[in-house]
Amino acid sequence: MRKYILEESNWKEIKGTKPEVAILPWGATEAHNYHLPYGTDNYIAEDLAAACAKLASENGARVMVLPTIPYGVNTGQPDILLDMNLNPGTQFLILKDILTVLKRQGITKFVVLNTHGGNDFKQHIRELNLLFPGMLLTQCNWFKMPGIEEYFEDLGEHAGEVETSLMMHLHPELVMPLSTAGPGAAKKFRVEALNQGWAWAERNWSKVTADTGIGNPAKASAEKGERYFKFITAKISDFLVQLAAADLEDLYV
Repeated sequence: MRKYILEESNWKEIKGTKPEVAILPWGATEAHNYHLPYGTDNYIAEDLAAACAKLASENGARVMVLPTIPYGVNTGQPDILLDMNLNPGTQFLILKDILTVLKRQGITKFVVLNTHGGNDFKQHIRELNLLFPGMLLTQCNWFKMPGIEEYFEDLGEHAGEVETSLMMHLHPELVMPLSTAGPGAAKKFRVEALNQGWAWAERNWSKVTADTGIGNPAKASAEKGERYFKFITAKISDFLVQLAAADLEDLYV
């Protein structure tokens, strides 16, 4: 039993110890090219949360990983078979209910550990801050962490070298041979501002990519995945330790 994983814990073990930080892994259920499973984001979310919580616990932080939310925002993929969608408004309601429990029980520090690019909790947090004063609400996107370019050649965002390498390390039994994968080639907008990022529109996924991937997985390896997993685990666990020790009345310098 890992005492920092709520699903594995029991009342006798945890009733006398209140966590300083609650961690909510949030993934998605969607196609990941031809070689990765639909639950890729969820597997990464669960394994990453557990590894980070273990390391943070070993460094003195009291953290608790809540059960993973397995559905994410996939509004741009309505025609891809069994790509499951959870609207942003639904995500807000789920967060509100979870935070109501935590606030009532005096757990005031909260992290959404996000593993899906279609999820963005920033605006949710802005609104929830007004509903839950006295709490510190944060999101963590491992895929936006500086330094990823030191580990991979192709930084494609979906089912490419990065995610494939992580899954080859974490769950090789679920990864099909790379020879079965599509190239992950992706079309860009004809409107240049939308490609530059300062203007934004949602992509129609099936018109952008033929195999649902964006990024070529050909150079992925378990070794790359292991090295990168250790890197992001160390970074996130350090964040959790600092968060656990933070004084909410003295957050700024």
